[in-house]
Amino acid sequence: MSFTLQGIPVSRGIAIGRAYLIAPAALDVAHYLIEADQIDAEVARFRAALGAVRGELDALRADLTHDTPSEVAAFIDVHAMILGDAMLVQETIDLIRTRRYNVEWALTEQLDVLASHFDDIEDEYLRERKADIEQVVERVLKALAGAPSAAQALDKAAKSRDEMIVVAHDIAPADMMQFKTQSFQAFVTDLGGRTSHTAIVARSLGIPAAVGVQHASALIRQDDLIIVDGDAGIVIVDPAPIVLEEYSYRQSEKALEQRKLQRLKFSPALTLCGAKIDLLANIELPDDAKAAVDAGAVGVGLFRSEFLFMNHKNQMPEEEEQFAAYKRAVELMHGKPVTIRTIDVGADKPLDAHDEGYETAPNPALGLRAIRWSLSEPQMFLTQLRAMLRASAFGQVKILVPMLAHAQEIDQTLDLINEAKRQLDAAGLAYDPNVRVGAMIEIPAAAIALPLFLKRFDFLSIGTNDLIQYTLAIDRADNAVAHLYDPLHPAVLHLIAFTLREAKRAGVPVSVCGEMAGDPALTRLLLGMGLTEFSMHPSQLLVVKQEILRAHLKALEKPTADVLAAFEPEEVQAALQRLASAEPKADVAA
Repeated sequence: MSFTLQGIPVSRGIAIGRAYLIAPAALDVAHYLIEADQIDAEVARFRAALGAVRGELDALRADLTHDTPSEVAAFIDVHAMILGDAMLVQETIDLIRTRRYNVEWALTEQLDVLASHFDDIEDEYLRERKADIEQVVERVLKALAGAPSAAQALDKAAKSRDEMIVVAHDIAPADMMQFKTQSFQAFVTDLGGRTSHTAIVARSLGIPAAVGVQHASALIRQDDLIIVDGDAGIVIVDPAPIVLEEYSYRQSEKALEQRKLQRLKFSPALTLCGAKIDLLANIELPDDAKAAVDAGAVGVGLFRSEFLFMNHKNQMPEEEEQFAAYKRAVELMHGKPVTIRTIDVGADKPLDAHDEGYETAPNPALGLRAIRWSLSEPQMFLTQLRAMLRASAFGQVKILVPMLAHAQEIDQTLDLINEAKRQLDAAGLAYDPNVRVGAMIEIPAAAIALPLFLKRFDFLSIGTNDLIQYTLAIDRADNAVAHLYDPLHPAVLHLIAFTLREAKRAGVPVSVCGEMAGDPALTRLLLGMGLTEFSMHPSQLLVVKQEILRAHLKALEKPTADVLAAFEPEEVQAALQRLASAEPKADVAA
């Protein structure tokens, strides 16, 4: 019987194939106490399993080809880093020695401790990093049990199967890369979101994927024929012949479209009327800059610095470590601008969550997070600012400050940037004294009080993800209300349009760096509002560029005004459809 499952679309494309189910490691492991004379042997067993997993990751890293997306190598490095983290390794050994737990029990006990720190994190990207720890522990448990990894199991199955679609509760990045060598066509997972590693790696590999497909691994059976629609996040199980025929046709059309898109890689992003649009990339790691360059980005519009602060027990990364990371990203961009956002985490502090007395903030989204936290820790903030400024000696660097709302916050931030410059001058360290400083517009108060920002900053960047969340009072991670998260809500659109209009009037450049920037269905709307700088995941650059090349700004004016004048959802959708088909009149086009 045919049925359809709905998940989150994270990587575009259509795949048709047979389901290959991957069973998760049994985290419900045996719990027993060991004797005192067994402790050393149990610790040795743990270290042997760690060594085996480290060997797997090292071998996989060594086998990566030159055309492997940088995200893949980076995520393998993350798992290797976690594998050596003291909070995982030493604390597990301590449980074995002090409580005499068997290694499996100690390891899963420590996993629970680490994972709990991530559950209340407001930032979606950081919250998804809990999966990395779980995936590393799963690998170690399999090594302890002598079981093959998911990719090794698939390798054996691939010899007797045609095109496969991997269906799993969750998938580790390392396994995903090994799957790439087999004849698999897509990923479907029970867990995950738009910023999960499954999503990021799938996009970088150009492979269709649907994540957050609840109970998919339980409802889909081994060898079921399934269709994965990565554009809609839909999984169709045992499709009817007519549905299969329709999707086969659409698959062929998309393959042709993708080949055409590759031709646009190094073409300038110009509208039909000749307007130049800048397409920039969002990156999480320094080496992601390679993917940005490969995709034809004219710069990095958002370098999230949070990743550098993870996996540091009770301390922040030193200035030299941060400087090296920022400098690498800048050098990889070969003179193109790199916008580095100051740390955006909160009072839920996953970075320092292992301190004794740690308590989760009652409401992290509205608490001491982003610039509020940075200003409460001025020495930590100055360290980051000095590292960013020093990187500016090696290329174009811009500093972006998140979650500002108050004049005093702005003035404190700018004072600390000037203080960081004075400290570098005193130390005789080089930097660009004219580094531009910008602000994120992601709180409704910031958009409404825009004059505060326009006279103090060199540029602005609209963070649509948080702007939508705060405007609509919606937690995107809460499944009970996630369906109310709506980028087309009139209030959201009016805040964006107002920001773009007033910034243009003041001569202050503005970019959009949230999910809306990478959604080709919204490209024309943003162009019609006056946006000239889009920043997105590198994998979305070409499809957005294609929309830009087909657009004429004059033709977008009336339908964009219609969208902004509409308040009923049906009216908004109707106006958006007119916008999608808007063509210039003959006299305008000429």
